[in-house]
Amino acid sequence: QVQLVESGGGLVQAGGSLKLSCAASGRTFGSYVMGWFRQAPGKEREFVAYTSASGRTPYYADSVKGRFTISRDNAKNTVFLQMNSLKPEDTAVYYCAAHDRGTYNTAASYAYWGPGTQVTVSS
Repeated sequence: QVQLVESGGGLVQAGGSLKLSCAASGRTFGSYVMGWFRQAPGKEREFVAYTSASGRTPYYADSVKGRFTISRDNAKNTVFLQMNSLKPEDTAVYYCAAHDRGTYNTAASYAYWGPGTQVTVSS
């Protein structure tokens, strides 16, 4: 089992950058595929990015490809999401999650979730 807590959200102007962090507790963090998801008001939770257990294989949603970078530091039990060139449509609560089984870009495949951090991008 793993507990997750996100940080780094905030208010930023369009075109700006933010770096989210997700700190995990538990000795098995390094064995999990980790994902980032986001949920805007009135919308479904959507996939943003995931990284393999080793961190060598990232994958991104088309909407963030080329702007966001997922990374992890297994020695520090932390996964990151660097967000550049932010747009107002990136405004959402961002969640990190640890994968359980199933497809990596589906929220239902993730067993453990953090409480989320708010990202607001003003135009």
